[in-house]
Amino acid sequence: MYRKILVPVDLTHVDRLTRALAAAADLSKHYGAPVHYVAVTAQTPTPVAHNPKEFAGKLAAFGRAQAEAHGIETTTKSYPSHDPAIDINRTLLDAIAEAGADLVVMASHVPNAADYLWPSHGGSVASHSDASVFLVR
Repeated sequence: MYRKILVPVDLTHVDRLTRALAAAADLSKHYGAPVHYVAVTAQTPTPVAHNPKEFAGKLAAFGRAQAEAHGIETTTKSYPSHDPAIDINRTLLDAIAEAGADLVVMASHVPNAADYLWPSHGGSVASHSDASVFLVR
């Protein structure tokens, strides 16, 4: 049913992605679909990496670790941005199209009052993508 799964990753908060990563790995095994991990990073130093090249290396290592831990096929791609907070939704939509993903598995938070004023990243991606979007809390 699904041919390629895209999973947005925030390397700063990997500990909050456990359920989404497990769901993506399970779906990957079930459908025989590779998982493509993507991340948006600043072009300036961050708590994760000093520059986009170092960040891409850390994302690639993360992808290899997921492949080994779950026995799945993985790829990775990082997207440098001048302002990740502003660019993230558009960048994720572009990444979905570029990867040819037909399923996106995203970690999500429990909705709060702010979500009534501003859409969540998952909600925005689901509203503007042709891919199915699975939000995992």
